[in-house]
Amino acid sequence: MAEVEIDKTRALEEKFDPEMRFRPVWHPAALVVTALLIVLSSFHYYTAGFGLLREATHRGTHMAFVLSLIFLVFPLRKAMLEHPPKPGLFAPGGVPLYDWLCALLIAVAALYIPYVFDDLAFRVGNPNTADVVLGTLLVVLLIEATRRSMGWPLPIIAIVFMVYALGGTWFPGLLKHSGASWPALVNHLYLTSQGIYGIAIGVVATYVFHFVLFGVLATAIGLGQLFIDIASSIAGRYAGGPAKVSVFASARFGMLSGSSVANAVTVGSLTIPAMVRLGYPRHFAGGVEAASSTGGQITPPIMGAAAFLMIEFLNLPYSTIIVAAIVPAFMHFFGVFMQVHFEAKNKGLRGLTKEELPDLPKTLAANWPTLIPLFLLVGIIVNGNTPYLAAFTGISSCILVGLFTSRRGTTMAQYAVLLATHAVLVGIFTRAFGDHGAWVFVAMVIAVPFVHRALGRESRIGSAAILAAFELGAKYALAVGAAAATVGIVIGVVTLTGVGFKMSYIVTSAAQSIAAGVASFMPAGWTNMQSLTLVAALVMTGVVCILMGCGIPTTANYIIMATVAAPTLAMLGVQPIVAHCFVFYYGVLADITPPVALAAYAAAGMAGSDPFKTGNTAFRLGLGKVLVPFVFVFAPSLLIMVQGFSWQEFVLAFAGCILGITVLAAALSNYMVTRMRMWERLLCVVASVLMIAPELVSTLVGVGLMAPVLLSQFAAGRRRAPEA
Repeated sequence: MAEVEIDKTRALEEKFDPEMRFRPVWHPAALVVTALLIVLSSFHYYTAGFGLLREATHRGTHMAFVLSLIFLVFPLRKAMLEHPPKPGLFAPGGVPLYDWLCALLIAVAALYIPYVFDDLAFRVGNPNTADVVLGTLLVVLLIEATRRSMGWPLPIIAIVFMVYALGGTWFPGLLKHSGASWPALVNHLYLTSQGIYGIAIGVVATYVFHFVLFGVLATAIGLGQLFIDIASSIAGRYAGGPAKVSVFASARFGMLSGSSVANAVTVGSLTIPAMVRLGYPRHFAGGVEAASSTGGQITPPIMGAAAFLMIEFLNLPYSTIIVAAIVPAFMHFFGVFMQVHFEAKNKGLRGLTKEELPDLPKTLAANWPTLIPLFLLVGIIVNGNTPYLAAFTGISSCILVGLFTSRRGTTMAQYAVLLATHAVLVGIFTRAFGDHGAWVFVAMVIAVPFVHRALGRESRIGSAAILAAFELGAKYALAVGAAAATVGIVIGVVTLTGVGFKMSYIVTSAAQSIAAGVASFMPAGWTNMQSLTLVAALVMTGVVCILMGCGIPTTANYIIMATVAAPTLAMLGVQPIVAHCFVFYYGVLADITPPVALAAYAAAGMAGSDPFKTGNTAFRLGLGKVLVPFVFVFAPSLLIMVQGFSWQEFVLAFAGCILGITVLAAALSNYMVTRMRMWERLLCVVASVLMIAPELVSTLVGVGLMAPVLLSQFAAGRRRAPEA
């Protein structure tokens, strides 16, 4: 297959992802924005390797950069993207003076806490006038920055929560509380670590930023292209080749990118045109890529931002989260793959020819060094080091591989320098240089460009590409940084008013009522009230996750649901890691759930298909992600890293999911051995649900229901064989 064109995919990403639509700017604004973006990435890169700053200082510095940049790159109105103001005295570089002022004010308000407010212990609970004024300024400008970067839904949610905090006496029944004054609310949101400066912005500033930057650099040096070539070689030759390549490539590329849209436009730029040429309907080609791309947020080792939030919410090592994600991620891609396979068989689509496939030995020989950063990163995490130190090492390794290897063949001198610089890098992260590690790093940064120039050989990327990657990595952080800070308002109100426990009680009571209603229609002895209550609570939670995800990004969705919904599931006996994985997986579904399905819209734009139809197809292809979370709630061993892990439960749940997803894929594709009749499809749907249910009797009943379908299909297949 062809190679990914980085500039083209970035243009597509900016077109389809509203969080990447920056207004055009000119000198001096362009110079200021570029410099701030690179400095922001450099700040996080350096602190990841040599120690984070004091908590409030690190978070405040990150927030000051991110929120200031939002006012410089996102206009007041969307119309100003197409018709920007002319550069002049009142709009230097095309940025109006009021945006420069807002950028300055929000930076001052964000930096006030870490750099000026040194008597926090004496002022929390008793803010003075300056505290209230600057806190109010930060809250107002933060909501505006979030509105500019991702639209109205999340700001409206934050405003509703603040109204609830201020007007507690207005609400009826269980939701009623004593209410808070504005100074008291600002005190809690601004001066404590339970609001804007809380866990959400801390995770973005500490973990997410670094792994996003690693993904950008790994893609720049060619690791993403290598994954696509490997996927093409493995799956491309079989029926419906490009669609299967899309599944495999998106799974591998998802290891680098936690963004569904970035995954869709990068892999889809190659696979979607190939699928259309082969004969797949355009909406199906877009749906395959969209469904596959959403798996990037749940695919280890990088995953999406929400995975790093789990570290803080659950107080678990990142390696635990990675292992827990393996089986559900596999099930998602397996479900998409099986539907693609049956669809290809149904339409009689061929695979790629030998001429269309990449030469895998040649590709590996030229590009194997790009795997070094990924293996190094995973190894450091598994070894028990902090994720941000692993990211620092991975980023550094990407830079070294990019500078000292070539796509056209690497010399022995380049390999020698690569080995030597990696030895120094390993010495830095293992603290072999003691307190002098930072000076060794600075010396290496100074020396590397001279060594690179002295070798006089074309490299994968140059210094300009590295700076461009640092700039792009910081761009990815802007919208998610604003979302994390705004979600801090929601968390602050929840902790201030205790509304989370009240919501848990309301949901639990509603689930019990629904369960009792369902049980009344079932024969005595057939019901388990505890299980019915849990199913009702899971359905309500899943629906809310999907609805919330239609308006806000996955990260913000996960934080809100983890704060409000996860405790509800815990009250019903669900283990914390299981509850958090459930709300995380359902939040990710929003990227392929119409009417707001960003990954599906991006894929539809490249396929030239109807976005809504593409979104519906993507949701159908991603049904494995809909069903599997219910399985691991009732069979936690599927996540492996849970209390009471049982191999028997794991094998039963795993085998049931494999069988059920395969049968469901056949029913949805209207094909198994041959085309299916309506009674066969209906029986398959019922059988698939029974197989997926993690219980031996139901699985055996499902297998029994499949017997007449299999007999009918094989008989029809034998009748068709002579005709074929």
